[in-house]
Amino acid sequence: MEHMDRLSDQDKEVLVGTSLSKLFTTWPIWLNHPANISALYGALISLSLLLPYAFGDVNQDVWFEQWIVHASLLVTACAVAGFLSAIIIHFSKRFPVSPPRSLLYPMPFVGLAMITIDRADLISFEILIPLIWLFLLFPGPMYVHLSWAPRHRLLCLLDDGKNPFEHMTQELEDDEDKIELTPKEHELKEVVDAFDAEE
Repeated sequence: MEHMDRLSDQDKEVLVGTSLSKLFTTWPIWLNHPANISALYGALISLSLLLPYAFGDVNQDVWFEQWIVHASLLVTACAVAGFLSAIIIHFSKRFPVSPPRSLLYPMPFVGLAMITIDRADLISFEILIPLIWLFLLFPGPMYVHLSWAPRHRLLCLLDDGKNPFEHMTQELEDDEDKIELTPKEHELKEVVDAFDAEE
């Protein structure tokens, strides 16, 4: 946060992001690692599955053991996905992209509703079980890969005292220098430069 003051408002907006990413930026760098954020998503999804597992009609005698196994798999799968995203972003150096919220946000709720109906034995979704787990698993790691892992890389650079946007700024300046000016634009630029020099 101490290094953020030297960034422009536009760079700060890219670095901080929206409300969820803004919350994660206030955490210590070691804690908001993409693997930890993705594992946190897996833990939250696992907690939401407690009621369907506890009060469903399926495997009622061993529901807790089954929930422990499935929760462990969820958290581990999400953590591994977040770790892989961190590695990919480290090499690709891609900047954050806004995730498709209208697609990702409803998916866990749809998955939770379907698994609740299935475990309550109201309607059997046995054929759709892989799709249900995809609905539950996909949104968190996808958000981490598109949005948070690139931000975490930028935060690490900033924490090391480097400007994560320096290379991008240099490229923009080089592109501006490459633009060919018309004679009138060239004259206008000389007048502006002369005016700046007098000040």
